[in-house]
Amino acid sequence: MKWRGVSETDPDPMKATLREELDERRLNMRRFVPKATQAVNDRAVEEFRQTGLGQRALKVGDHAPEFTLPDVRGNLVSSRDLLAQGPLILTFIRGRWCPFCCATVEAWQGYLPQVKAKGASLVAISPMLSKQADFMRDQHKVMFPILSDANNKVAAQFGAACQVPDYQRELFMTVFINLPFINGDESWSLPFPATFAIAADGKIRYSFADPDYTLRAEPAEVLQSLV
Repeated sequence: MKWRGVSETDPDPMKATLREELDERRLNMRRFVPKATQAVNDRAVEEFRQTGLGQRALKVGDHAPEFTLPDVRGNLVSSRDLLAQGPLILTFIRGRWCPFCCATVEAWQGYLPQVKAKGASLVAISPMLSKQADFMRDQHKVMFPILSDANNKVAAQFGAACQVPDYQRELFMTVFINLPFINGDESWSLPFPATFAIAADGKIRYSFADPDYTLRAEPAEVLQSLV
């Protein structure tokens, strides 16, 4: 069974679309994850929705903030430099411990030739320490940068950051999701799923943001926004 992005037997092929892959993982979650665990995560998602969290993210037509973040080798990557080469796709992920994030980076890896054909760059942004991001990049054979966003400062600029509620922190620790260790800070903040396509002029052409951690932007739809 594939759960956290790693199969205990031979790896299963990815589905035709990311949405189909996420649907399968969501089904497995509902079948195999304890109901009490699901209830905690569902409560957090519902509370995020009620506060309008997803509506705070930057929209199409907004100007994307500039950023400079380290990659897995500690090299600084600048959005200004990337946009000087063409459009830029950003996808915010929570971490390598999240099966839905694992599916997302795997799907985008499959679309990397199409990204390059558009003359675009692709980066994932996560609060993970560079060492943790490197583990994810190696484990899932990702050939695009995973950048480390300490304290989710860039995610906050894009309106895609949230605080993990106290009751969910307790759950995370019981299932060995130690965010202070993984992210290297005590903020207990995470990005929620968000993807942006940014034109060379810095304007956002595509925006997806949803506090439901099981939902992600479909790569093919993101690419359609780049003309």
